[in-house]
Amino acid sequence: MQPLIFENNVLNILDQTKLPGEAIYLKTTDYTDVCQAIRELSVRGAPAIGVAAGYAIALGARSINAADMPAFLTELESVITTVTSTRPTAQNLFQAAERMKKVALLCQTSGEAREKLLQEARNIHFEQIKTDLEIGRLGAAIVKDKTSILTHCNTGSLATAGYGTALGVIKYAYSLGKKISVIATETRPLLQGARLTAFELKTEGIPFVLITDSMAGYIMSLGKVDMVITGADRIALNGDTANKIGTYTLAILAREHGVPFYIAAPTTTFDIKTQSGQDIVIEEREPEEVTHFNCHPSAPQGTKALNPAFDVTPSNLVSGYITEKGVFKAKEIASIFSDL
Repeated sequence: MQPLIFENNVLNILDQTKLPGEAIYLKTTDYTDVCQAIRELSVRGAPAIGVAAGYAIALGARSINAADMPAFLTELESVITTVTSTRPTAQNLFQAAERMKKVALLCQTSGEAREKLLQEARNIHFEQIKTDLEIGRLGAAIVKDKTSILTHCNTGSLATAGYGTALGVIKYAYSLGKKISVIATETRPLLQGARLTAFELKTEGIPFVLITDSMAGYIMSLGKVDMVITGADRIALNGDTANKIGTYTLAILAREHGVPFYIAAPTTTFDIKTQSGQDIVIEEREPEEVTHFNCHPSAPQGTKALNPAFDVTPSNLVSGYITEKGVFKAKEIASIFSDL
């Protein structure tokens, strides 16, 4: 599944708001259109947002008509600011933007910068694909045969533009012949588990069942969950993790029922400049995503709604972090990422 395809200076974005009903690609040549697609969740998932950001900045660089390099860099900074303003919580977005900026600063001419920025965007995309496969391989090693895994939101190819993180672990374990069954939460408010994870699992032929978010505790109490694996949008230095709203609840339920709770994420999702979850900015989205379903009202007119897109799971509730560097504990983050 390819949510992002860059060909002939056009970024084709699979519009995930239309899935699973329709597979429609948005053809974008202007970086502002990519930014809109990120804001409107046509492309989502922290790693995929990072890849899209790289391409957006490369497209933005192509539109700059500056007389000299200083002027080019000034306009490029404006492009980068616009791109990074789209989603405040996704760490991969800012990490990709920083990489692109560093490349531009090393260039002597605007022509060289445009060429190298596009190559760097491609590098970010390729590295994500490679990283995902390693996360899947290493994560699959801790998944036992005949395991029931509960997962939240969508963390497959659609979310990463690669193989997937948490769902990548599940896919890799299943490809090894392990008898895996999946419990997917529907994931409020946009039903990304029901619309996207169920779509990917069905496509892969992996056995799964869909539940509402509020069923998770009861299902765990029945002994039907062996482990929980979710993704992440930002992980602080102490291991506190921001992920799709409802993840914190699942972590507490897992602890109560003795179920291991793992986070699968690339190293680009770790933010070692942020000390703890208290410092992570949580995106607040439009209340209509809660009060409406498919643009139709599902609550009385005028109903007020809160809509934080993410919550923060404290590190003491996390059994381990599955990355391309290995599986480790919160207390190991500082030493492992000291070189980043």
